[in-house]
Amino acid sequence: MADDETSDGTEEDGPAKKSKLPLIIGAVLACAGAGGGFFAASSGLILGSDAAPEMAEEEPILVEPLNGIAFIELDPLVINLRQSSRTAHLRFVAHLEVNQQAEADVTLLLPRILDVLNNYLRAVDLEELEQPGSLIRLRSQMLRRIQIVAGEERVRDLLISEFVVN
Repeated sequence: MADDETSDGTEEDGPAKKSKLPLIIGAVLACAGAGGGFFAASSGLILGSDAAPEMAEEEPILVEPLNGIAFIELDPLVINLRQSSRTAHLRFVAHLEVNQQAEADVTLLLPRILDVLNNYLRAVDLEELEQPGSLIRLRSQMLRRIQIVAGEERVRDLLISEFVVN
């Protein structure tokens, strides 16, 4: 019997079980504190109590319409991309954002713009198109070439609607 008991009088059946009550109480108090803090901040009780009523009374800001711009739709381009092991096709559809005064001039130059885009996209490698940031890089390259053909003051941006490689 002396072997069954230790010097402090407990039995050696296994590790002592700890209570999970402090952990549960801590989690409940943390949730209650977070909820109270959210309520106090969103209702304006803390962090600028006068700011919330003022924001509710302000009139909504109306955005003025954009004057002086026009959009020209480019004809869709389907380009055959070749790699040593496979062939893929690129479908490209875009719009040009131009100054409204230059809309007629840019429309007159559309065949030349499409030719520049077609030649540039045919020279792009298929591996380059599969890279994550390639669309941003290609877009800036194409916009620069279009601005060289049509004039920087005429073409403001290139908006890509469709860019599909299959």
